[in-house]
Amino acid sequence: MTARITLLVTSPRLPAGLLTAAAWDVVRQHPVLAGAESELTAALRVAGAEVTVVAGPATPALLDTATTRGGAVWLAGPAGDESLARELGLRLAREPGLAELELLYGSWDPPGARLLDAVAVLDRLASPGGDPWKRAQTHRSLAGFLLEECYEAYDAISAGDTDALREELGDVLLQVVLHARLAEELPEGERWSVDDVAGGLVDKMVRRNPHVFAEEQAGTLAEIEENWERIKQAEKARDSVLDGIALSQPALALAAKIIDRVARVRLAVAPPPPQSQVDPEARLGADLLAAVAAARASGLDPEAALRRAALAHAETVRRAERAGSADG
Repeated sequence: MTARITLLVTSPRLPAGLLTAAAWDVVRQHPVLAGAESELTAALRVAGAEVTVVAGPATPALLDTATTRGGAVWLAGPAGDESLARELGLRLAREPGLAELELLYGSWDPPGARLLDAVAVLDRLASPGGDPWKRAQTHRSLAGFLLEECYEAYDAISAGDTDALREELGDVLLQVVLHARLAEELPEGERWSVDDVAGGLVDKMVRRNPHVFAEEQAGTLAEIEENWERIKQAEKARDSVLDGIALSQPALALAAKIIDRVARVRLAVAPPPPQSQVDPEARLGADLLAAVAAARASGLDPEAALRRAALAHAETVRRAERAGSADG
């Protein structure tokens, strides 16, 4: 019977020993060879598997073990050991009678597994011996970077550039994970971690979507939004409908948010009339607020409208500059 060599590939992001039934069967039936000691080699030995770490070239050791023992398993490293698979494949293509080669996935990355890599990398960078710049940062010193990265992601969305959006969201994620890592250095009783951030998000999403996670029936989109707001209000004791609005957002967007909140509760509070203001800046502010209110009443986004107009004007300026350059 032809000997069999099994290349066992596992996810380095899962706990050692978390393997499929087929993988456990093969490591119990045949000797296991590996290129280095690891948590997984230790777990296999504890489970009774025969594990040997190969100090020299892997291909001869695998072929020798497979032919003398009827089979052998190569426990691939975290990167998958593609070069070894290629070398073995070429050797057995030339000499097919030596052994049969099988690729077996003992475990694989679940969705979101690379987030664990992001956490590990940021932990390394923010730990002693890591990046001095990141270790010197605080939540306050990073605040501007978080805004900047969010704006760059917004630009990618506005441009319809999904490749750029993927990259910019990575930069936003960097800020989230770095803030969480720095929070681990806070005094006892104040510190938290990225798991606390993710756990809070999961709990919130489950609570606020009972039409998905509980027995509540889904209605119209308007009913779902209304239910979301009702649950949100029950979670947080607020004295005003305006509580929770991000006051640091751009003034035009802030004005639109305030007007929307007032309209949601049907509160009859009109913006101040411009003619009642005593100084030019206050009158200008009241004029702008009135324009925002009119835009929201018409279902328009004043922030997007002004941005569109500003960008169109910028392009007009560039055309005028180019025309001026052409004229000398």
